[in-house]
Amino acid sequence: MQSLPPEFTRKTADLFGQTGIQWLVRLPRLIAECEKRWSLKVLPPFPLSYNYVAPATRADGAEVVLKLGVPNPELLTEIASLRLFAGRGIVNLLDADPDQGILLLERITPGTPLSSLTDDVQATSIAVKVMRQLWRPIASEHPFPTAAKWSAGLERLRRRFAGGTGPLPARLVEQAERVQAELLASSAVPVLLHGDLHHDNILSAERSPWLALDPKGVVGEPAYEVGTIFFNPQPQIFSAPNLKQVLRRRVDQLADELGFDRQRVLGWGLARSVLSAWWSIEDHEHGWEPTIRIAGYLAELSR
Repeated sequence: MQSLPPEFTRKTADLFGQTGIQWLVRLPRLIAECEKRWSLKVLPPFPLSYNYVAPATRADGAEVVLKLGVPNPELLTEIASLRLFAGRGIVNLLDADPDQGILLLERITPGTPLSSLTDDVQATSIAVKVMRQLWRPIASEHPFPTAAKWSAGLERLRRRFAGGTGPLPARLVEQAERVQAELLASSAVPVLLHGDLHHDNILSAERSPWLALDPKGVVGEPAYEVGTIFFNPQPQIFSAPNLKQVLRRRVDQLADELGFDRQRVLGWGLARSVLSAWWSIEDHEHGWEPTIRIAGYLAELSR
């Protein structure tokens, strides 16, 4: 196995501490065990972020993808959500070992990310089509986090900074808290959502024009899904000549094509941008500035 990128090892240590460091030590052995278990030849990995993801070929020549991560609740809900989505609008889960944090996945080809499109109107429409394929009814008893639980992340922000908002602008945090409380109280019937549907998690495919990957698996009203679209793709979105105008058009387009109330789309965009900024602080102590910039523009549009 090639040496791991320093950024990948740093993120793993940031998120999982000593558990993550020990997992990195075991990773070569885990890959070898997967090769034996599924008769695989594992190739050099894709660019790594939070999990070890690599293309592989089976003994019969079939192309697959091997994904390994530190076993944690988020990885478990990814496996569970992939099973429920069952390939509708998303990559197929071929096999998994939840206890070891291992997924064997369909290989999406050609695999060009939606972020490569320069026509933002077209890209937004494609994201809408993928969303519509994904959303699944959900039983009252389920293993997934809810939009309400995720939204409560801002309570941790307040505790972290003794009631304050740390580096995040107080007015934006207060607006996000108010808006998400209103939206949660008036939410539509919840469904199983992707939870992190953005331009780099939607790839061009052969069995369907576009397929999603890397679901978080969260239960909430369908409008909750649009939030991550607003602060992606990064960094490309920030090169737009008039970013505020791009965001206004996205709000209108998403509301129109999905049949949602414009204020709900705008509200979830704002709330989830602020929440994402907090998660960056919580996980890494940095990297919050891009999403809080988007939140600022969305707040201006809501006036």
